[in-house]
Amino acid sequence: MSSPEQTAVHGPARLGRRTKELTARLEPGDIAVIDHEDIDRVAAEALVERSPLAVLNAAASTSGRYPNAGPQILVDAGVILIDSLGPELFAVIREGARLTLHGGTVEVEGAGSLDGMLQDHRSIEHNLEVAREGLSRQLELFAENTMEYMLKERDLLLDGVGAPEIRTDIDDRPVLIVVRGYHYKEDLVTLRPFLRENRPVIIGVDGGADAVIEAGWRPDIIIGDMDSVSDTTLRCGAELIVHAYRDGRAPGMERLAQLGLDRRAIAFPAYGTSEDIAMLLADEKGASVIVAVGTHGTLEEFLDKGRAGMGSTFLTRLRIGSKLVDAKGVSRLYRQRISTQQLALLAVAGVLALAAALWATPGGQTLFQLLGARMDDMLSGFTALFAPRPGSS
Repeated sequence: MSSPEQTAVHGPARLGRRTKELTARLEPGDIAVIDHEDIDRVAAEALVERSPLAVLNAAASTSGRYPNAGPQILVDAGVILIDSLGPELFAVIREGARLTLHGGTVEVEGAGSLDGMLQDHRSIEHNLEVAREGLSRQLELFAENTMEYMLKERDLLLDGVGAPEIRTDIDDRPVLIVVRGYHYKEDLVTLRPFLRENRPVIIGVDGGADAVIEAGWRPDIIIGDMDSVSDTTLRCGAELIVHAYRDGRAPGMERLAQLGLDRRAIAFPAYGTSEDIAMLLADEKGASVIVAVGTHGTLEEFLDKGRAGMGSTFLTRLRIGSKLVDAKGVSRLYRQRISTQQLALLAVAGVLALAAALWATPGGQTLFQLLGARMDDMLSGFTALFAPRPGSS
C-alpha cells in the first residue's frame, strides 16, 4: 500500500477556523482546512466521524505545551495530517478549491502551493515526548487558573448567587447533562434503561442538544453560547439559557434573535464553561442526582481540552460532590440483571398461575376435562402403533 509521501491525493477544501463548526459541513473525501493549535481528543473524534481525506492545519497540531491526543487519533484513522502551514493558509485557499497533496506540499489549483509538515506515527510520538517534558508547567497553570476562578465565582460556587430563575421544574428530580464530548454517543445508548425508568430532566449543552435529538429524546433545557446547535434543535421547544460574559454580553442571544427565539431565552452571566454552569444550575435548582454524558472527568481530559477555563470544571465537581455521577457508572447499575434461566422460571410460574385460575372456574374445569380426554385419545393412538397385531408371530 502506498504512503501519503509517495502518492498524490486530491479533494475539495472545506474551511473552518473553528473545528466544531467545520465538522457540520464536512463530507467524506473532503479536505478539512483548520487553524487549531493542540488538536484535542473531542475535535479529532468529530473530524474522524466525518471521514475527511486529510486535515490541513495552519497551526501546530501539538505545540509542546502538553501531550494532546488529537493528532494520534487522526493518523490512526488513516486521515492525512499536514501541520504548520502558517496563517497564509486561509488567504491562499478558498472554500471548495481543488487541492492536491503530495507529502507535506499542498498545491492549490490556480493559486500556487504551500509547504507544511506531514505528520506520521513517528513524528507524533516525538512531539508527544517533548510535550510530556512541559507537563509540570501545565499543572502549575491549571492550579493557578483554578484559584483565579474560585476567587471570581465564589458567590456562585458557594451560595448559588447569580443562577437565573427557570421555568423547568428540577427540584428533587434526576438530571441528565449531555455534552458533545468523550464517548457521548456510546454513553447515551447505554443510558436508555435509565432514561426510560427515571424520565430525568435533560439538559443539552450546545451541540449536546443535537446529540439528544439524534438519540431519540428531546432536551428540556439547552444551555450554552448557542454557536454549535442546529436551528432545528433550537426550535424543539426546550427552554433556552444563553451563557453570557460577566459584563452582560451574550453573543448567543443575537443568533436566537435572528431565529425569533430570544423573547423567552434567559441569559446566565458566568465565568467558566457552559457544562460547568449547567451543572451548577441543576444543583442549585434541587436536582436529586446529576448524570453527566461526554463531560470532563479526569486530569488527562482537563489538560487535553487545552484551555485555562478547565480549572472551573474541576471546582464545579468539587462543589457538586457525590450528586454528580458519570454516565458509565449509571450504565453499569442498569445492566440486565435477569438471566435466561430466571426468565424461563418466571414464564413457567405464570403458566401455572393461569392454570390455577382457570381450574377455579366451572368453565375452566370443563376445558381441562376436554383437554384430558383429548390427551387420552392421542396417547391411546400412539400406543396402538406399537401394540402387536393379531396373527403376528
